[in-house]
Amino acid sequence: MLEVKNISGGYDQKLVVEDVSFQVSKGEMLGILGPNGSGKSTLLKLMSGILTPSSGEVLIEGKLLKSFASKELAKKLAVLPQLHNQAFSHTVRETVALGRYPHQSGWFSTWSSEDEFAIKEAMRLTAVDKYDKHLLELLSGGEQQRVFVAQALAQQAPILLLDEPTNHLDIAHQKQLLDTIKTQAIENDITIISIFHDINLASLYCDRLLLMDQGRIKVIGEPQEVVKKSLVENVYEARVSTSPHPERPKPQITILPDVNEKQDNQLITSFNFKVTGDYVLFQAENQLKTWSSAVINAGSGWYRNFVNRRVDAQYHCDNVQEEMLNYLAARGLSEADTVGMMTAVRTTDAVIKEYVTPLGSLVVMVTAGVGNAVDVSRAHEVEMFPAIGTINTWVIINGELAEEAFIQSVITATEAKTKAMAHEQVMDPRTGTLATGTSTDSVLIAATQKGTYIEYAGPITEIGKKIGQGVFECTVEAIQIYKKAKGWV
Repeated sequence: MLEVKNISGGYDQKLVVEDVSFQVSKGEMLGILGPNGSGKSTLLKLMSGILTPSSGEVLIEGKLLKSFASKELAKKLAVLPQLHNQAFSHTVRETVALGRYPHQSGWFSTWSSEDEFAIKEAMRLTAVDKYDKHLLELLSGGEQQRVFVAQALAQQAPILLLDEPTNHLDIAHQKQLLDTIKTQAIENDITIISIFHDINLASLYCDRLLLMDQGRIKVIGEPQEVVKKSLVENVYEARVSTSPHPERPKPQITILPDVNEKQDNQLITSFNFKVTGDYVLFQAENQLKTWSSAVINAGSGWYRNFVNRRVDAQYHCDNVQEEMLNYLAARGLSEADTVGMMTAVRTTDAVIKEYVTPLGSLVVMVTAGVGNAVDVSRAHEVEMFPAIGTINTWVIINGELAEEAFIQSVITATEAKTKAMAHEQVMDPRTGTLATGTSTDSVLIAATQKGTYIEYAGPITEIGKKIGQGVFECTVEAIQIYKKAKGWV
């Protein structure tokens, strides 16, 4: 659809873009990234014909860009430049209607129903139709930006070049605008090439990304090939981390600041725990990085309050999360700062122990009841009834865990719990075989992220050995307490 071949160009005989080549297919959305001064806007001007290249060429559908007459080119190519603070004396509708100029044989002398539909649809898609008769200069920067995007869409060109289309927009309008643009690419086969400063937005919406560095292409490819920690840090000279988007297979970056915030370096110990007949409560001075399968705030995050709440064995609620949030709020615990679990056993029977390793100390907390024990390998053979999970395992570590270490900690803790079940000969009453846990067990791994860096946490490591030992010992003791309370021993 559009091809750039060995193009170079700039200003005042100084090259800003050098020897750039790539192709964009029909219906594809390509994002151009790069730090300030890397040549992004200059490249877009060279592609649109605003700037004449010193060498190389641009082709549209195999035809040289420079061979198109201006009105003919405008039917093929719509351009949204960066918004500048200028005064316009047009209404919003008049501004959008200018996008239909390439389709006129004279100055609006051939205005048609197609023209009317095009501007109304463009204004609707960009949510500026409510400003129909407003003067453009009276609108905010973000509103003006959406008007000019509407003008570009009204042009109905098969190729759309955008220079930072989300500039001046809040996150709601960023999403709305990019949803609209991406939909045009998908449904109408419009080819879109857009400059982005926001790497995450570019990764989320674009099919491919082109990363510029000092006037040249550093890399071009699918988002996962471009948004890499090493590449981004090298080009932007900033520390970042990368992680997957929660809903789409697209990478996202997080900036890592180099400012050291004041924090309490006090170690986590068993004294951070409060145990009552209603709950086990762990509180830290600073948020801990956490991975859990809790009722409230499951998954990963940063929290300072951890609650293991006792509920009746017959507990039933249509909306468990809402009820649990009300419970926490009544005790002055913020949803944003708290991980919440439930257990059907007595919280006063919780087993809490500290362990020391050469890499850092850790605290293990286990509440365990095995009346609903399950052999996970045989669970498919029997009908399962809803039951409250009665083995909750917490491992809280004084140290900095790598992402892999968090996952390995969960594996190590789960293996140790299963071994404890076998040691205590806990049986699945439905199958008569050794149980591996209960129907809805929960696990939590939390780390201070201060102190020694811990890359791995499997049983071959010092930290993994103590996790295994600690969870096994605490689970065995908790099961024994439960058995005694039930009169099983």
